[in-house]
Amino acid sequence: MSAQQFNAVLLDISTQLNADNLDNIKFLVREVIGKRELEKIETGRKLFLALTERGKLAADDTDYLSDLLRQIQRHDLSDKLKSFESQFGPVDNDLDGTEKAKLNDAMEVIAANLGKNWRKLGRRLCVSEVKLESISRRHPTDLEETAVELLKEWRKSRGAEARTEELIKALRDCQFNLTADKVEDRLKN
Repeated sequence: MSAQQFNAVLLDISTQLNADNLDNIKFLVREVIGKRELEKIETGRKLFLALTERGKLAADDTDYLSDLLRQIQRHDLSDKLKSFESQFGPVDNDLDGTEKAKLNDAMEVIAANLGKNWRKLGRRLCVSEVKLESISRRHPTDLEETAVELLKEWRKSRGAEARTEELIKALRDCQFNLTADKVEDRLKN
């Protein structure tokens, strides 16, 4: 997503935050931003700038803000942010058609078979703990959807370098050999 598109979404979210929402978010981020600077922040826009300056918010990393919005019960704004990121995010624009198809097949098999040990695979794929926690909060009871989100995050982080071989290796490293075998079988067919 372009910087202008991202800023437009942040501006839209900022205008929809009321004073209580802003105070609640400021309370949640007091350790990240600091009390003195928080006293100067009067709008969502200024808060988003402070989060960006501290590396907690970027066009390709909206999990922290999305999680904050969910914690203050503004699921509508969190969903808006996630929807926009998935719509405009650079998931795998540079992958060739064959590799995209292979990744889609592999992700489908993994999501159907991974189960409750999805965090182990996420760590092996170098998905950050913050992102793992965010995924867990978004899908606390649906393991298949949790696995789908995990694989989307990994795919987004790897971009054009995402490969099915990397997924299979990570599965085997985690001792998920049956799932790795199922992925390989699916790719052969």
